[in-house]
Amino acid sequence: MKDSLMHTLNPDYIVGLVDGEGSFTVYVRDPGLPNETSRRVKVEPKFYVKLVEKDKEILDRLKAFFGCGSVYFQKDTRSNHQNCYRYEVYNRNDLMEKIIPFFKENRLRFPSKRKDFEIFCEMVDIISKGGHLTDQGMRELYRLKQLMH
Repeated sequence: MKDSLMHTLNPDYIVGLVDGEGSFTVYVRDPGLPNETSRRVKVEPKFYVKLVEKDKEILDRLKAFFGCGSVYFQKDTRSNHQNCYRYEVYNRNDLMEKIIPFFKENRLRFPSKRKDFEIFCEMVDIISKGGHLTDQGMRELYRLKQLMH
C-alpha cells in the first residue's frame, strides 16, 4: 500500500498543492513581551498543508511521500466552514533533512509562497545554529517573521 501511495504523488503535484494549500511558518514569541506566557516554546518552525475532510487521503499520501510528520483532524465550528485535516511537520531534523531539500530542488511557483519559504529557510538555519537561544537571535527571528505572509 505505501509504495502505491508514494507513486501517486509526484514533485510537480506536491509543489502545486503546497503553492495553493500549504504554509511555511515559524511561531516566534515577541522578545519584547514579558516571559509570563502560557506557551512554553519561544520558537517553533512548521510546515503544513490543510485540506477539507473529504481530501484527507491526499495528506496521508504526503506523509507517506516524505516519511515524516503527522496528519490530524482540525474541527472548525464556524458556520460555512468544513472540518479539515492537517499534514504537519515540525520536527526540526525532518524540516532540515526532508522538507527544505525537497522544496529547494522542486521550486515553488507562487512568488509569495517562494518568499515565505526562503525566509523560513533562513529562520530554520538561525535556529539550527542556536540563534534562538540569544536575545539578539530572537530579535532577528522576530524581525524575519514579520516579513512572512
